Amino acid sequence: MTIDTGPQPAKRGLRQSMSDLHTWAGLLLGWILYAMFLTGTVAYFKDEQSQWMRPEIPHQVQVPDQALAAQRIADELGRIAPGSPQWSIRLPDARNNSLYVFWRAAPRGPGQRGFGEAYFDPATGQKVSARDTLGGDFFYRFHFQFHYMPVQWGRWLAGAAAMFMLVAIISGIITHKKIFVDFFTFRWGKGQRSWLDAHNAFSVFGLPFHLMITYTGLVTLMAMYMPWGEQVAIKTQAERQQLAAELSAFIQPGKASGQPAPLASIEVMVRQAQERWGRDNVGRVTATHAGDAAARVAVARGEAGRVSMSPQYMEFEGATGKLLHVRDAVGAAAETRGVLYALHLGRFSDLTTRWLYFIVSFMGTAMVGTGLVMWSVKRRQKLPDPARPDFGFRLVERLNIASIAGLSVAMTGFLWANRLLPLAMPARAQWEIHLFFIAWGLALLHALLRPARQAWVEQLWLAALLLALLPVLNALTTQRPLWHSLAAGDWVFAGMDLICWALAALHAVLAIRTARQSPALAAQAALREGRA
Repeated sequence: MTIDTGPQPAKRGLRQSMSDLHTWAGLLLGWILYAMFLTGTVAYFKDEQSQWMRPEIPHQVQVPDQALAAQRIADELGRIAPGSPQWSIRLPDARNNSLYVFWRAAPRGPGQRGFGEAYFDPATGQKVSARDTLGGDFFYRFHFQFHYMPVQWGRWLAGAAAMFMLVAIISGIITHKKIFVDFFTFRWGKGQRSWLDAHNAFSVFGLPFHLMITYTGLVTLMAMYMPWGEQVAIKTQAERQQLAAELSAFIQPGKASGQPAPLASIEVMVRQAQERWGRDNVGRVTATHAGDAAARVAVARGEAGRVSMSPQYMEFEGATGKLLHVRDAVGAAAETRGVLYALHLGRFSDLTTRWLYFIVSFMGTAMVGTGLVMWSVKRRQKLPDPARPDFGFRLVERLNIASIAGLSVAMTGFLWANRLLPLAMPARAQWEIHLFFIAWGLALLHALLRPARQAWVEQLWLAALLLALLPVLNALTTQRPLWHSLAAGDWVFAGMDLICWALAALHAVLAIRTARQSPALAAQAALREGRA
């Protein structure tokens, strides 16, 4: 006997299952992913941003002699940091117009690690009185470890977000069977259809890049996410030191002998490295126990022009200048990691390639942003009563506004703070960051208090206004306005002004299009906000 149980629910196919996975993987950490993508995108020009945020350091016409510059700073460090167990000099190059120096010192208090840092003029070897700022390094660090939380927690959160992104990309490929056809289709003013078309276009255009950047982002911190293989394979201190040598050019400080001995010529050591790698392709000089007979010096190759972050360096005996060994190659596993790491950071690239990285990564940011907005548009149509959306929907909608338009306001506010905060202000660099988060928090509060459509328009216009006026603020507060930068061929400052105006125009277009909804759509929006 057959029992009729009524109509059976249709079996869910693979594509539908992947569609649901794509939606929720993209939404749950979508706001974090958007912030990671946008700050990672601007970080491709972090060195140029750092130059712009330290206008006291003069424009560099050409790269100075790295060997002479290194010797000047080594002599200066012997005076200001005698007895330091380790110091490191980042030499000037085509993208850095100063020398950044870091040195270890006596701890400042119980449980603290002592260190000092400063910027030096490569021509004179003197300290540069530049304003206290993290520069473009703030966006770079925020991209993968955030702020106001332990670094390890931030990196775990970034790893989780990257894994969700990888799942969203793969499930999106499976879901969209006409993904390449849809790439050539875009319909303006069609609500959900327009957002889907934009999402598809941004996704397909940079699909190989998005896969590469997400996967390599996980690889950069793989030893933290999956340490078990390393723990099983590496058990002795000697093996750990060997691994450190393969992953970093920072030689490990051994024990000082206690026998004084002056440091040999750093200039001669750098000259040897220049003969091997090129005049302007030495990246860093690191010394341990300078002034002691056991001193060691490592001269590392720069990152430009080689698609690997695996260290290449020459190690010298500090007291005599004798070349101890040259590390030009690492093992296959370390080199694979180095190549993937370099592909993620893009520091090997020339100016054209860096702009390509920036443009495609910016499209990845737009891909995440349009996905978040599309979820709200699509979900609203399924609400039982669109005039009274539930709390969860309203929260997602407001978080979208603060995460997308509000982040633009916060990032531009960070640059405004760099120009407006007093130069002698204590903890000035930290207050630039505090103001970034204060502006972002105010954007969220504004989004919670205002109707959604008005909040979108107002925050987009505010971002456009701040971006458009930033070059004006720069002209009023520094000696490097746009016309001066163009005349001097200073494309760092000129380019910063021009890109601000381009981004201001983009935000203005988005604000205008949001405000110019058709009367029918505007009435529906008003009804949904409970104002009709």
